[in-house]
Amino acid sequence: MAYRNQTLVTEFFFVGLTNHFQYQVVLFLVFLFVYLVTLLGNLGMITLIWMDSRLHTPMYFFLSHLSFVDVCSSSVTGPKMLTDIFTDKKVISFFGCAVQLCFFGHFVVTECYLLAAMAYDRYMALCKPLLYTLIMSQQVCVQLVVGPYALGLISTLTHMTFAFRLPYCGPNIINHFFCDLLPVLSLACADTHVNKFLLFIFAGALGVLSGVIILVSYIYIVMAILRIRSAHGRRKAFSTCSSHLTAVSILYGTLFFIYVRPSSSFSLDINKVVSLFYTAVIPMLNPLIYSLRNKDVKDSFRRKIGRKKFLRGR
Repeated sequence: MAYRNQTLVTEFFFVGLTNHFQYQVVLFLVFLFVYLVTLLGNLGMITLIWMDSRLHTPMYFFLSHLSFVDVCSSSVTGPKMLTDIFTDKKVISFFGCAVQLCFFGHFVVTECYLLAAMAYDRYMALCKPLLYTLIMSQQVCVQLVVGPYALGLISTLTHMTFAFRLPYCGPNIINHFFCDLLPVLSLACADTHVNKFLLFIFAGALGVLSGVIILVSYIYIVMAILRIRSAHGRRKAFSTCSSHLTAVSILYGTLFFIYVRPSSSFSLDINKVVSLFYTAVIPMLNPLIYSLRNKDVKDSFRRKIGRKKFLRGR
């Protein structure tokens, strides 16, 4: 009742990254390059997997969806951030903020569970090779992809519903460069302890569940690798998992730093800097990690380039 006589917020303004022109130019060029590499790398990965029948396996089916999620998550924040760098009033509507928060949160949670599905796939490939084709059927692979999208949607709709039913009637300046949950909640004209508790529980539960799947899968994978007698065989087996382990370590470390820490240790300025890493850098790194450290992808790329050169030379 106390908020009825106050003006409700209809739009938000971002603080952004910096107001110094020389830094703005550098940031614009750097993040434009990062965004273009992200699009080129991930769309190239999807195209390569789609075109090469040798990559039509469960592992690359999951990888194509990981690339799709990376393209979507970076596109939710990237173009808006780039256009805002040189803008004095970095504005977004109330509805636009809700949509941005919803889509970005959805793709982040989806990526976590896609990585868990990929860990399970590697477990089946290395620990149960004779049953791998039978167990990892097309139907199972589709289910392991639909599940992450569904969990991401449920988690994000829960947070968005609780966050945007709060009254926003005072400050409307978000200390960030996109609509992330914690900076938005800091502007609410009501107690947000329930929202932060939900965030901690959901982020913790989802992170623990997907993390446990990955951890247990890799415990069995390591045990299977250690049973391989030849050093060459162990290196070859581990090489199939190293790219995935690298991607998992980078993403989970960053998300844990932001969302699973106690509320007393929150710093919006620090979170803003760290957020740059998982909104811009990680989507760019994933295709590079999987292409530079994956023999099948590199061989497929060479075959496609070699075929084009051959056709041009005829």
